[in-house]
Order: sequence, then structure tokens, then C-alpha cells
Amino acid sequence: MSYTVIRIPEIPNLELGEGPHWDPLTQNLYLVDISGKSIHRYDTSSRQHFKTVFDKPVSVIIPVQNQKDKFVVSLERELVILTWDGQSEKPNQIEKIADVDGDTQNRMNDGKCDPRGRLWIGTMGPEPENLHIEPQRGSLYSVDKKNVTKHITEIGISNGLAWNTNINKFYYVDSFAFSVDEFDYDIASGKISNRRPIFTLSKHGIPGFLDGITIDEDGNLWVAIFNGYRVIQIDPTKPETLLQTIDIPAKQVTSVVWGGKNLDILYVTSGSLTVDGKEHPPPNHGATFQVIGLNTKGLPPNNFVL
Repeated sequence: MSYTVIRIPEIPNLELGEGPHWDPLTQNLYLVDISGKSIHRYDTSSRQHFKTVFDKPVSVIIPVQNQKDKFVVSLERELVILTWDGQSEKPNQIEKIADVDGDTQNRMNDGKCDPRGRLWIGTMGPEPENLHIEPQRGSLYSVDKKNVTKHITEIGISNGLAWNTNINKFYYVDSFAFSVDEFDYDIASGKISNRRPIFTLSKHGIPGFLDGITIDEDGNLWVAIFNGYRVIQIDPTKPETLLQTIDIPAKQVTSVVWGGKNLDILYVTSGSLTVDGKEHPPPNHGATFQVIGLNTKGLPPNNFVL
């Protein structure tokens, strides 16, 4: 399969680019810089970039369904509803709706909304140095409007999430488990059960950590490989089936999302963290990329229902 990877020059290199979310109504790409404590908007029509900086790590920005300029945003261990016009350097309003993990040094990491508009978001333990993370401190939560439910505990790094409602499955990544896991998923109740691994890095000799994931219209998963210079496509209905590898010219590949007018562009975020004294300089490390020519497309994204 022939594909092309293009760096988006208008989006600056980020320290830890993450959480990409596509808005079909505005053709905007939203993303965050966790370490840079900032949210970002990229207007693909005008090719303009805007950002807002906070005083806490930010890992998620997702529009609120049917509410203009409203977003659910994570600020360390708090979830807030942000009123932001997408251009100003400061938000108009911040309203706290929930918090998680109590009096700890944990922080939220990856999060997405399920087809009912619940936000699923997980946490990870303290990180005194880049990638030196205290293990098994995180949990996975769902937030239904303002009601918080804890589903899993003792997580290393709570990461990628995706749903296939055609077969009632939920896919999930704990990066420290080194596997993509599948759960049975009840869309009405929001309950998950019967966890099992469906793709394991060590069985394929793939270096790095599993990170963010997305799903395409055929039910295949696309998985970012942190420290692996790649995105992989797997078939979750056939355990341990690697379909293809997409080479990305950045080591710390963090997450993926489908976008574009036809949802056929794969947007890829990356990081440029200095780890154990090893620097990862621009232009490619920390860049945001688009991958075209993949001959498939994604599903419409889910927004937060408040």
C-alpha cells in the first residue's frame, strides 16, 4: 500500500503532543501538549494555529455536543468545561465538573468519548523524571455528564481507547501492559467486562510502548507506538494480526485520529521529550503529521454530552 507522511508546519513542535480530536463541523483539529500545559486548534482550511496555556498538564480537549465554544478539558486531576473561542490566549470561563484520584500526585492521561457521549479517561502515577513513572498507580474512569465511575485500578499509563458498537467491544491500552486489550462493552449501561489481550508487542518484536489508538470503518485499529517510530494497523477480530506498519519520522509517536472532509486522513501526534539526557530535536520530533493514501477512513468522532 502506498501512503505519504506529511509534517504540518503550521503546528509548532510540541514537547508531548497528544489527544488529537477532529471536529467535522469546523474542519478543525484539536490537540494538546501535556508537558507544555496547552491546548491547540489547527484550522485546516486557513492553516492557522491557535493555543491557550494553563498552569497544569492538559491531556484532553473534546467539544461539548451542541454547545458552541464549549469543551471538556482535563487539568491534571480535574475535569472542567472550558468556554473558549478557539483564538484567545485565555479562556472565557472554566467550570469544574469532576475530579479523580483524590489527594495524589497522579494526573489524567488519554481520554475519549464513547458513542453515548460519556467521557472515558484514565490516570497515571507520578513522573518525577520524563518516562520514569511510578507503576500501577493509575485508574480508568468514565464520566457520564458529571457522574464519575471507576472501572479499572492498578494501571501503569492509561492510554488509547476505541469502541466498535457493531460487535459491542471496547479496546484499551495500558502502556505498561504492552498489549492492546479487548472488553465486552454494554453501550446502554457503560459497563465493561471480560478483559483479554488481543495484540502483544513482544510477539511481533515491536519496540516501544503502545500509546493512542483509533478505529477505522472496517473495525481495524491504528495504534501509535511511542519510542517506535511507527503506527501499526491491527485486526482486533483476529488476535495477534498485524496488517501493516506506517513509518513515522519521529521516535515518540503518541496518538492518532481520523480527519479531513472524508475522514480519510490519519493525523498523528508526537513528542520531543528529553529522556535520560537524550534530546529529540525538531523538525520531526514533536511534530504533528498527516498520513494520506491509506485507502480507508475513520468513523465520525464522539463529542461529550453534558
